[in-house]
Amino acid sequence: MAELATIARPYAEALFQVASKQDVKAWGEQLAAIALVAQDSELRQFADNPKVTTEQVFQVMAAAAKVDLLPGVQNFLREAIANGRLAALPAMVEQFHVLANAASGVADARIFSAYPIESAQLAEVVATLEKRFGRKLQAHVELEPALIGGIRVVVGDEVLDTSVKARLERMKTALSA
Repeated sequence: MAELATIARPYAEALFQVASKQDVKAWGEQLAAIALVAQDSELRQFADNPKVTTEQVFQVMAAAAKVDLLPGVQNFLREAIANGRLAALPAMVEQFHVLANAASGVADARIFSAYPIESAQLAEVVATLEKRFGRKLQAHVELEPALIGGIRVVVGDEVLDTSVKARLERMKTALSA
């Protein structure tokens, strides 16, 4: 995992430098689309086939992304394919988003909840979390029924776990000590 992050960092920094001179949001959306495609194991198998050309892999990925790629994104994708970096592409895009968020003063917050959160509740939760973490947050909610109740929030490398499952684990540890 650390190896992918090491490979991804220079690519992400270069991507961000180029995108910041253009439209970072459009680049981010297109990069997210190709990262999703690059995660497919069958596509990576296809790309690893020695009989398949770089251009064929590019055409398949561009078609699968279902977006009209900007010229700069096309160039990046071609270079990533040519250099055998498809496995690292999702990590590159993730680091690109971290750089873009840092530049705009926003951080991604992954909120895990046992139950769906309505938009009004989510707005309240995000407002509270923004005060707690001291920065603007862009929330992404994921359902995780194993939490039983409450939420677990991940912002960067910080975790705030107020779930029932975490409370039960803390009680178990305290009682067994």
